[in-house]
Amino acid sequence: MILIKNGRILTMAGKTYTQGSLLVRDGKVFKIGQTLEANPNEISETIDATDCWVMPGLIDAHCHIGITEEKKGFEGDDCNETKDPMTPYIRGLDAINPMDSAFHNAISSGITSMMVGPGSSNIVGGQFAFIKADGRCIDEMVVLEPAAMKAGFGENPKTNYKDLGTPPTTRMTMAAMLREELFRAKEYLAEKEAAQKNGGDFKGEFKKECWLPVLKKEIPLKSHVHRTDDILTAIRIAKEFDLDLTLDHCTEGHLIAKEIKASGFPAIIGPTLASRNKIEIQNMDFKTAGILNKNGVKVAICTDHPVSRIQYLPICAGLAAKEGLGIEEGLKAITINPAEICRVSGRVGSLEVGKDADIAIFDGNPMEVFTKTLFTIINGEVIYRAEEQSISNEKRKNSLPGH
Repeated sequence: MILIKNGRILTMAGKTYTQGSLLVRDGKVFKIGQTLEANPNEISETIDATDCWVMPGLIDAHCHIGITEEKKGFEGDDCNETKDPMTPYIRGLDAINPMDSAFHNAISSGITSMMVGPGSSNIVGGQFAFIKADGRCIDEMVVLEPAAMKAGFGENPKTNYKDLGTPPTTRMTMAAMLREELFRAKEYLAEKEAAQKNGGDFKGEFKKECWLPVLKKEIPLKSHVHRTDDILTAIRIAKEFDLDLTLDHCTEGHLIAKEIKASGFPAIIGPTLASRNKIEIQNMDFKTAGILNKNGVKVAICTDHPVSRIQYLPICAGLAAKEGLGIEEGLKAITINPAEICRVSGRVGSLEVGKDADIAIFDGNPMEVFTKTLFTIINGEVIYRAEEQSISNEKRKNSLPGH
């Protein structure tokens, strides 16, 4: 067992312990409280977290880590299949490379899990997976897969297929093609259910089966939407086909906050720490998350890595907190809120007995730029220690000429 003691424990489940203790056993949170008793012979490591913040591991609700690899160029970029606007059957899981160096950056920033999948060059890009940040075999890192189906609205599909000279080149065509795809998928589901009920023969279709979890509301349609018109189109189509939806990026969401609240769908805001290099993000602002939150919309913060680098996730939350989201809601936006939006809150997102022991220990508020990550624990194992990093840096310094 691991004992963490004397820390300021923010459970993100409504309880904070000013000088609390937490026990980890068999990869899970075993006990948590102001004071804990444990058999010293069962403790494999004790971490004194005096004056430190102990939190659930941070979560990025939308990124492309391991799919668009750092420092690899075209050879390491598998984010978009840009020759077919409809690719619901492809799985992000098949392209995530755990050897991407960005995973270390995530872990050393206290990020323990993330939602990862294809980009937005297509109307339907494929399936996302929710994974842990540590591992060598991607199949062993999976928490939920498929976790969402990606749909792209607006500028990205327009630009990609304009260059190819094929549809879609307008927002109208994008919406129509998505409706047709969903219409055919619903027909397929009805035929399959009728055959199963009547005991008749049914020939399955690989390119339709992937839609069934979406149609059954087991996973959401994960919509890439920046502008207000694209946000509203995504909501309209989701309502027409009775789907669950997440509004990813939601850049102009602050302009239609009441309409988003009325839809009942959550928003995943970001990457706000990036340039306004496209027309559809000209109104990008850190105030968006706070305005949506104040209007009753559940909000998570994302980096869209590598658009913003994943290690800046807590800083993005901090800037949103500064611009109206507030400290408590800023912390929720990178812990329990993304866990709930991504439908994995039974395992991650808060420190509660029985949940995965994904824990980050900081020397202060992680949303402040001077704060350091001291420990990152995933599945009950210490994956990162700042002291080891300091020793490594000191060795490197002493090896330089002149030292």
